[in-house]
Amino acid sequence: MERVDNVSTEIDHLIKLFVSFLDKVGIEVKEGPVESDTFLPGLEINRGVLIYDRNTLLHPGDILHEAGHIAVTVASQRSLLLGNVMDEQPDKAGEEMAAMLWSYAACIELGIAPEIVFHKDGYKGEGAWLLENYANKIFIGLPLLIWMGMTAKESELNGFPRMSKWLRD
Repeated sequence: MERVDNVSTEIDHLIKLFVSFLDKVGIEVKEGPVESDTFLPGLEINRGVLIYDRNTLLHPGDILHEAGHIAVTVASQRSLLLGNVMDEQPDKAGEEMAAMLWSYAACIELGIAPEIVFHKDGYKGEGAWLLENYANKIFIGLPLLIWMGMTAKESELNGFPRMSKWLRD
């Protein structure tokens, strides 16, 4: 059945945009059924591959956030990622901040409104607070992205929100 309403058309456009971008930066994305109960409806990470289910995905922007988790994971461990990458891994808490900032940089790169990723239903209700900080150039997690070698200080030439690379070595 072909979707014709404006909301569905916009969602399809965003999904295509995100999948194309992620393919370009080296993150594998596949469409397929996500049958288990996942942290973000319609999305799962399976062995480093981001799988989305168009029928159960609630917010297309969540694709970029989950991709951020893959992107900031050490290259040698990406293929080991399964399910909710934050479950029972307190040592990865900093990577959550890095993944959020990575997805913000992706929004800027793609020329889309960051509210698409930082929507009211995400980030434990703190999406608006995060966006307010980012708008005021308070980039929580930026030292981690710099330490990972993915960007430079925003005050430097070609610094954040520009990324020098989209995947962590």
